[in-house]
Amino acid sequence: MRGTKKGYSMLRNSFIALALLAASTLAANAAGDAKAGEAVFKRCAVCHTTEKGGGDGLGPNLFGIVGRKAATRPGFAYSAPLQKSGITWTDATLSKWVAGPARMVPGTKMAFAGISSKKQQADVSAYMASLK
Repeated sequence: MRGTKKGYSMLRNSFIALALLAASTLAANAAGDAKAGEAVFKRCAVCHTTEKGGGDGLGPNLFGIVGRKAATRPGFAYSAPLQKSGITWTDATLSKWVAGPARMVPGTKMAFAGISSKKQQADVSAYMASLK
């Protein structure tokens, strides 16, 4: 009987290890790749700058955006809906924003259809997080 309990315990531990490995792989993929996000961000660079202390373009400079409340960059004229949104830029809110700004905040001035790829959304968000 003792050998059976030991075998069951080893099997259970193996399943737990596999589940943890799968979960960590999924989390890593969900976190995004900043280097890949930098390449995807080139679409955004038409309107946005990312240099520390840099000026605004058609859209605001995005350096240090993660952790900042939406529509708070001094001197930039944001839409009223974005100012009232109460959004704080996090990985999740940035991913949702790049998926479709007008779907997230109806009435925003940002005229961008969005990025449909979940991976590219996560990658851009990871790139934004690296700008600090």
